[in-house]
Amino acid sequence: MSITRAGDLVLLISPEHKRYLIKLQPGGSWFSHRGSIEHDVLIGQPLGRTVNTQHGYAYLALEPSTNDLIQDMPRTTQIIYGKDAAQIVLRLNLYPGRRIVEAGTGSGGLTLLLARTVMPTGQVYSYETRPESYAMARDNLVELGVQPYVTLYNEDISAGFHETEVDACFLDVREPWLFLDQAWTTLKGSGFFGALLPTANQVSELLTGLEARPFGDIAVEEVLIRPWKPVPARLRPADRMLAHSAFLIFARKIARDDPSLKLSWMPEKKQRAYLAKQVMAQREAARNCEPPLEMPEPDKVDQVDEVDAVDEVATVSACRRD
Repeated sequence: MSITRAGDLVLLISPEHKRYLIKLQPGGSWFSHRGSIEHDVLIGQPLGRTVNTQHGYAYLALEPSTNDLIQDMPRTTQIIYGKDAAQIVLRLNLYPGRRIVEAGTGSGGLTLLLARTVMPTGQVYSYETRPESYAMARDNLVELGVQPYVTLYNEDISAGFHETEVDACFLDVREPWLFLDQAWTTLKGSGFFGALLPTANQVSELLTGLEARPFGDIAVEEVLIRPWKPVPARLRPADRMLAHSAFLIFARKIARDDPSLKLSWMPEKKQRAYLAKQVMAQREAARNCEPPLEMPEPDKVDQVDEVDAVDEVATVSACRRD
């Protein structure tokens, strides 16, 4: 029989289905407007039972799920909903032993799920540029016991990732199309790529970037959840549902010279033109941090070499993000 110990996290659920997460400490107490519950009443006891406050109000004590931990996690950024996070794990083909690169750690909610999925033999490599988010994510992951399975970087990803030949790469950043070359480089052959974006125009921009590069099996998805009221005599949908929260975009790394890339909706000439246009936009944004660069003449845009364009996008994007 599994029993609780000091330091364990316990979920308390009220008759109104309100959820409270507590960390058990000898001699500690949990307080609410309906009274208090002594931690010692729970320590050394099995979960899945009711405990009462001194006023007789009952709470169900359960082991918290990963979703409960994410929802209760201290944060300064928007978390990824469980419905999206679960689909990300499924579509990126994650299981124990896999290696995944994540850009945009935030408060560490998705990082927690990724770590719990690939542990104990896998590893998550997570990048965050904001010092305050990096510090909060580190504290959250240490508190929840998954820090050994996560390598955190407080770095910009414009120069690329430290890891290569990883199984999957997920970008939770505002402009993921600027880092597709870095993602392609870090992935192993046939590796899994994913990104999350809130708006349709951002998705269109990302799709254009994916089509201009060696990615295949591209998909755009949206996950909707409609809860039902679990009352046998009055079974019906709940009054509210978890509708649109984000778009999920997935793709696979393809060899640069693979014939399947010729089946893309974007002809090769337009691919080169797109990359050249992106280079010029990056040059314009970089004028404040480096001398002006010579712009190609409009009638010569299609002549820009694709490989050179890709390299220059990666170089100039670092200046743009700074």
